[in-house]
Amino acid sequence: MGKYQELAQEIVKQVGGKENINSLTHCVTRLRFKLKDESKANDDILKNMDGVVTVMKSGGQYQVVIGNHVPLVYADVVELTGVSESSDSTDGEKMKVFDRVIDIISGCFQPFLGALCAAGMIKGLNALLVFLGTIIGGFNYETTGGTYLILNAIGDSVFYFLPVIIGYTSAKKFKLQPMIGMVIGAALCYPSIQLSALSGTEPIGQLFGTDYFFKFMGIPVLANNYVSTVIPVIAIVALAAYIQKFAKKIIPEMLANFFVPFIVLLIALPIGFIVVGPIISTLTALLSLGFSALHGFSPIIFGLVVGFFWQALVIFGLHWSLIPLAMINLAELGFDSILAATFGASFAQSAVVLAMYFKLKDKKLKSLCIPAVISGICGVTEPAIYGITLPKKKPFIFSMIGGGVAGAFISAVGIKSYTMGGLGIFGVVNFINTKTGDASGMINSFIAIVIASVIGFVLTYFFWKDDYVEDKTAETITKTVAKEIVKAPIKGNVLPLSQAKDEAFAEGILGKGVVIEPTEGVLQAPFDGTILSLFPTKHAIGIVSNNGLELLIHIGLDTVQMEGDGFKAFLAQGDTFKAGQKLLEFDIEKIEKAGFSTQTPIVITNFNDYLDIVENTGKSMTNEDELMVAII
Repeated sequence: MGKYQELAQEIVKQVGGKENINSLTHCVTRLRFKLKDESKANDDILKNMDGVVTVMKSGGQYQVVIGNHVPLVYADVVELTGVSESSDSTDGEKMKVFDRVIDIISGCFQPFLGALCAAGMIKGLNALLVFLGTIIGGFNYETTGGTYLILNAIGDSVFYFLPVIIGYTSAKKFKLQPMIGMVIGAALCYPSIQLSALSGTEPIGQLFGTDYFFKFMGIPVLANNYVSTVIPVIAIVALAAYIQKFAKKIIPEMLANFFVPFIVLLIALPIGFIVVGPIISTLTALLSLGFSALHGFSPIIFGLVVGFFWQALVIFGLHWSLIPLAMINLAELGFDSILAATFGASFAQSAVVLAMYFKLKDKKLKSLCIPAVISGICGVTEPAIYGITLPKKKPFIFSMIGGGVAGAFISAVGIKSYTMGGLGIFGVVNFINTKTGDASGMINSFIAIVIASVIGFVLTYFFWKDDYVEDKTAETITKTVAKEIVKAPIKGNVLPLSQAKDEAFAEGILGKGVVIEPTEGVLQAPFDGTILSLFPTKHAIGIVSNNGLELLIHIGLDTVQMEGDGFKAFLAQGDTFKAGQKLLEFDIEKIEKAGFSTQTPIVITNFNDYLDIVENTGKSMTNEDELMVAII
């Protein structure tokens, strides 16, 4: 096991144990679990665990955000559990259509993302050398020279043979034999059937934008260029996986090794060339035309929209939906304007965090800023988003504004990316024309960095106020109050915390307190204080008293799955309140009908700051009764 063995063990425990894990992959910053039962995962514990930034649920995945060292944690988790992306077992799993699409795209790209970025960086380096050769006297770097040709071959190989690589990764995703997936990809790259290699011996005019040049068993085949494409091979592999499933049922096991691949390839590829490939190619071409039309209508609006929403897409993992479109543009046009418009987002995010560093009062949060800034400059913004800006809301919006304005500038001046290479500051070479060495795009990209950074920093520094509540020292508190009284925020029957039906609460992991079985769906403030955190689903709220007592109230168990249905908040995060003021309403009947327990754990999370916590349990309480007393 590696250096993150203890963290890996705790993560596995809190996601429900290895028996609850279907599969596991990782991207730049996140462990992406496919769990058999997400309700068994302890979200709150994971979010507050040292070494974990936050937890996200998107695209049918349970995502544990770790940070830049996620590959090391991933390796320890895999060694501990024996599960990985190849262990995926999602038979019968129900997912929304859009979630399924995102899950498929991310699952097909994540395994070779590192190699893809490396190849793009090599192409960028080659383009940079061409540029330097034009401006430095005595430095001759010809595009016909051997050095250029070898570096170009290394950089181009991943992009040129994308169908082969994605054929392999998508085959693992769809549980097709990986070598069959590679053969499907190789067939799509076969030179003699590419549109560019065919002569019009049988053209009958333009159909779906291309002539057909040959027939398969009398059926006309529409020729296309599938080299460097993405979607056609994924669709054909998905078809092949279904064919394989049926082939295994009808072919005797002793013949399966040879005849299953034979039947799969014999059926899937002709259908792919005749039906799937042309349809997918046409649809993706129309989609690209749509983006081009928006760009042609107003490059500024196009860049503003894409740059503004990019970080929001990253949060939900939806940014994967744009990557195939960018690859299509690179393959067909030789450049891309979609992802180019997102370039300023990471720098806006980094500048926002830097501005927050100068204003934050919370020393722990402040200590996270500089590492997050460095990570963001390198193109990895998840630590900054989840750990710092998103919980504060307004700074995250400022970063979106900075990214949007930078995107508008990028599109207005016509910056194009000619490869998909490094992230963040290492991505500036993406904007050098790989054929001509023209570096004007790279120069303008530095201007975009300045625009995004200045806007993000200025907006945050001058228009954001830190709402952090300073912790009072024990000496100061002792002088003003000997005990802290917590009145019952909810009417109902009070039970000891050990009787909670949730193990994390029952064992006191999250704090000391009680459980209330509510008889009325109203939550009132138990003291004067401030709302520290309010979950988007309104099922849980964290508050702090004016004397520093921190209280977590979790309405019902597993009610996060109700996604806010039946819950209503009357105040927002950061708002102050008076004792007895209504904070939340919740529908008890709706919670029970949804199949969830209404048990409401109420715990003091900073109980270690007090000499003792006295709980009043075993009786019914109103909002005027003392629920707990914290002894200073």
